[in-house]
Amino acid sequence: MRGIKIGTVLGIPVRLNWTFLIVLPLFAYLIGSQVGMIAEVMNEAFSAGIDPAALGAGLTPWALGLAAALGLFGGVLLHEFGHSIVAMRYGYEIESITLWLLGGIASFTEFPEDWKHEFWIAIAGPVVSVAVGLVCYGVFVLAPLGSNAVLFVFGYLALLNIVLAVFNMLPAFPMDGGRVLRALLARNQPHAQATQRAAAIGKVFAFFMGLIGLFTFQLLLIVLAFFIYIAASGEAQQTTLKAAFEDVTVADVMTRREDLHTVTGDTSVADLMSRMFEERHTGYPVLHGGNLVGMVTLEDARSVRDVERDAYQVADVMETEVVGVGPEADAMTALQTMQENGVGRLPVVDRSDELVGLISRSDLMTAFNIIQTGGTPSLISGRRQGAEGGPGVF
Repeated sequence: MRGIKIGTVLGIPVRLNWTFLIVLPLFAYLIGSQVGMIAEVMNEAFSAGIDPAALGAGLTPWALGLAAALGLFGGVLLHEFGHSIVAMRYGYEIESITLWLLGGIASFTEFPEDWKHEFWIAIAGPVVSVAVGLVCYGVFVLAPLGSNAVLFVFGYLALLNIVLAVFNMLPAFPMDGGRVLRALLARNQPHAQATQRAAAIGKVFAFFMGLIGLFTFQLLLIVLAFFIYIAASGEAQQTTLKAAFEDVTVADVMTRREDLHTVTGDTSVADLMSRMFEERHTGYPVLHGGNLVGMVTLEDARSVRDVERDAYQVADVMETEVVGVGPEADAMTALQTMQENGVGRLPVVDRSDELVGLISRSDLMTAFNIIQTGGTPSLISGRRQGAEGGPGVF
């Protein structure tokens, strides 16, 4: 979740995703266009004594809409800080808090697997939302009669923050309620199994939420349902992978140096293309001596015109800023590094920058399938060398 950094609070970068810049004016418009109706609802619910006619003059509705929308997202930001502060007290690092289309996201460097930690981190957000709602209600109660704008904004924010807290406590993983559910399930079963069950329940909620949004023509609810379904599936998959790869290192899974096809920097692009065709590879580590100096792919070679491929060498087109991983690293760390950098393979280098192997997504998925059927790291290595002959990693 990327965005524009607007500041840092308690050491946590606060960002605005571009979708927030769309949804903020949209919310302001929707609230401003329904000021009269919202005022009547608050009069009935809170005996607010708001004069709807006084709020409908000139630019007042739009100013109130903007103030209420900003206040709403301010509450969302405090909600995410609730999660983050409790997480930091437990020793977890927070990468950032980002406001976006569907509210806010606090990004952790790692998810808590201790059920008590997850329970209190998850519940902290709704608790903060309730507290914000109560504070807003206090301002609403203390506001003098006739201050229609103050009554409207703080009454609206009091109501919306309580609704936000209740909605977030629905057991729709990975929403707060779903994380509380996973934490409670994880008391008596493995974390990965608890995640699978919580994710399955979250998908059911997402399905019915999407149906409600479809039949009531609420696009935002449909988008939220889609997000919940995708996020639940993704986190369940990540948790399953992490459990499967526990105690599995890159060295257990990688294709070793002696089984790799490599090229040198002085290889012509024409020869490289010929080798790619003959060996059915689309990428090679580039070595100088035994050290890795770059990676070259089919896309790099295609950047040179046909008539010039004899004149260009691999060193002219290869990628020199290569993200690598050590053989002692966890297999899950390698997968996360691939995801973060948008690559399908990583060179494996030792501390002297000498290439000792290469690991790809296909290597990891093969290892995962073997582990799921009861295999061990030694079986993974044996099967990879026997069945694949090593180099078929691209």
